[in-house]
Amino acid sequence: MAAAFSVTVAMVRHPGTAAAGLLMAMIALCASLPPKRALLRRVVLVNVFILFLWLTVPLTMPGETLWTLGAVGVSREGLELVGMVTLKSNAILLAFLALVASMDSPTIGHAMARLGVPSKLVFLFLFTYRYVHVIADEWQRLRTAARLRGFVPRTDMRTYATVGHLFAMVLVRSLDRSARVYRAMILRGFDGRFASVCRFTIRPRDGLFVLCGLAAHILMIFMECFAGVLRV
Repeated sequence: MAAAFSVTVAMVRHPGTAAAGLLMAMIALCASLPPKRALLRRVVLVNVFILFLWLTVPLTMPGETLWTLGAVGVSREGLELVGMVTLKSNAILLAFLALVASMDSPTIGHAMARLGVPSKLVFLFLFTYRYVHVIADEWQRLRTAARLRGFVPRTDMRTYATVGHLFAMVLVRSLDRSARVYRAMILRGFDGRFASVCRFTIRPRDGLFVLCGLAAHILMIFMECFAGVLRV
């Protein structure tokens, strides 16, 4: 539902439809009751990049000039474009925060398996999430060891070669770790299938959620078509 909502929002062309999508995403986010501090940090991080668009696109995009700031003019087309980017980006972000980020990785993996995603992709996702922090810690240990031996990063061939060797060591150690983990899983009875102590079942509120999601998509499509007719 989050992916379908994102595609629908990304395809709209009218600000009213994009604003409606943002409102729907905000309603879904409020219903998911996310942690406020983590939510604020993610929203601010995305909108910092959008702020640079507000500072550059209206001043550089050609079109009808609304007002001038010194030697440059602010174009209507630039403001409209950045406004649409802001609405769409925040709508898609809030939708994923409400529908996807509220789940932990085992739940997402279980859901992917139940939805028919190939098991190799499911395990690739789960192990990437599980061990990416371990690989990052390994990289930090190698960097610390290099600094203790007098390594100072510069823009020369010695620095490039040293960083390349560090990356190679991370890959080699990651390969060794993956082999050990695989052998440990085989010894514990792993047969290539996703196993979980709980099993998902469809409940009445799941059907209600699907109906609400479909209604939201139909409403946005109707608003987009209606806005297009009015413009014509």
